[in-house]
Amino acid sequence: MLKPIDAPAAARLLEQGRAVLVDVREPGEFARAHIPGATNLPLSRLDGGLPAGGDVVFLCLSGMRTARHAAQLAALAPGRAAHVLAGGLQAWRAAGLPVAQAPGLLAGLLARLKRGMGAP
Repeated sequence: MLKPIDAPAAARLLEQGRAVLVDVREPGEFARAHIPGATNLPLSRLDGGLPAGGDVVFLCLSGMRTARHAAQLAALAPGRAAHVLAGGLQAWRAAGLPVAQAPGLLAGLLARLKRGMGAP
């Protein structure tokens, strides 16, 4: 099974070179926002191998999708410590850790919000 790990602890493992991040969201979700250095291995295509390294930290947006598939994901990492990032990308962002954002995504969202509020 996957052991929960919080964002600061996962960040420390990454900084020390003792873990790899595997984002299990679909490619479009990953393209919109992801943790720099994470490998995208969508749940729909789990036939790909894991990146080399120490522990494996699996993540999705909130941690729920990863937790639902914990047994399947843990089986991909025999002999390695496997974790689920508690709270997923949302928790990582809330902890103030870096997130790679698709260019223009925030600007587009703000523009839509302004239009909805009657602003030009």
